[in-house]
Amino acid sequence: MSTAKSVIEMARKQGVKMVDIKFVDTFGSWQHFSVPVRELTAECFDEGMGFDGSSIRGWKSIEASDMLAMPDPATAFVDPFCSVPTLSLTCTIAETGTKEAYNRDPRGIAHRAEKYLQKTGVADAAVFGPEAEFFVFDNVQYDSKANGTFYSVDSAEGIWNMGRDEMPNLGHKIRHKEGYFPVAPSDSFQDLRTEMCLIMEELGVKIERHHHEVATAGQAEIDYRFDTLVKSADAMMVYRYVVKNVASKHGKTATFMPKPLYGDNGSGMHTHQSLWKKSKPLFAGNEYAGLSQMALYYIGGLLKHAPTLCAFCNPTTNSYKRLVPGYEAPVNLAYSSRNRSAAIRIPTYSGSPKARRVEYRPPDPAANPYLAFAAMLMAGLDGIQNKIDPGEPMDKNLYELPPEELAKVPQVPGSLGEALSKLEKDQEFLLKGDVFTADFIEMWISAKRKEVDALRLRPHPFEFSMYYDV
Repeated sequence: MSTAKSVIEMARKQGVKMVDIKFVDTFGSWQHFSVPVRELTAECFDEGMGFDGSSIRGWKSIEASDMLAMPDPATAFVDPFCSVPTLSLTCTIAETGTKEAYNRDPRGIAHRAEKYLQKTGVADAAVFGPEAEFFVFDNVQYDSKANGTFYSVDSAEGIWNMGRDEMPNLGHKIRHKEGYFPVAPSDSFQDLRTEMCLIMEELGVKIERHHHEVATAGQAEIDYRFDTLVKSADAMMVYRYVVKNVASKHGKTATFMPKPLYGDNGSGMHTHQSLWKKSKPLFAGNEYAGLSQMALYYIGGLLKHAPTLCAFCNPTTNSYKRLVPGYEAPVNLAYSSRNRSAAIRIPTYSGSPKARRVEYRPPDPAANPYLAFAAMLMAGLDGIQNKIDPGEPMDKNLYELPPEELAKVPQVPGSLGEALSKLEKDQEFLLKGDVFTADFIEMWISAKRKEVDALRLRPHPFEFSMYYDV
């Protein structure tokens, strides 16, 4: 769907009764309101649809709360999870009156990043291909009170249930760190993942593969085909929506929380990226691993600003339970060909210039994709514009380096608080072209500091194990 007319015609042909107006909030969740299909006119796409933005986290105050949702016809699909035929439209957000893009709208920020790229003349398209991992559990319970807190997740596939009476318990539980690629019956989620993939395909998200991931208890990965920045972020929102709703349909729960299990691998969102101009790949060349000098400078920008990028690419306190050595987490700020222990990997599956790309491995799926992709692009562009040398590649297993050698390799921040401090000091590259604004970054830091404090001020259950008898 590329025009308002084609969307309206599709709605008519498919018997649509309602229209769901979706937009992404500051922190990466879809929000929505619905209107009868008669309200969907060509004018809606130009004039927008009004709503109250004062209750959206990090957005307007109540005295200036009127906002406009501007539907993008390219995002139209009939929602597969609604019992009544419902058309879904994703929107960018604009100010009333002027219709100027709202500077705190993540999708608007991603659009500005694309426009800034084109304005620089470096390239006309940035292509992103994220690999988001997630867990599927059978049950989750949690609570937090003044006098106690707990969480409990369960999965019939989890190794801790080897001795549970399941009448009968058939075994085939996946051990910690042994979930990568086993077939059924150990992998009990083949059909569930396939259903997710087929629904995404119906909605226009082109799937490349799916598989069980390393951790026990239903960790999974579904990869979809790369696309330009905003379109790839749009696809990630559809991805998360489908994964969660298919799981719910089958009486299960899916989470993109980076580290829900202690002692096993967390969920990442390795992000492949490259620049193109006039349909030609700009990252292919005769330098290291078949890269161009431009690609090496792009890597230099990613590595230089990696601690700052964590504020957007790893935006939760839980993110830093994953970013620790020992669980294949890319904590070491180095680059290498094929080497998955480095923060940046250059895939070598294909020798085609079109396949030459950079894989940035620190991000996790809790990230708002519009903000994360835009921030990574801005860091890479800063590397190109300032010819930032990434240094020598690290073609060693960084997890097995001697301590004295490993100490020379910089690492990602150890906490969200550290990442926010880096963002406070290193944000000029994000402000170029008004892609991010100082107002947005100030709001982001303030909101995320509250999350840091919320965890910092609460007693942790494990502290009782360690300290109750002091």
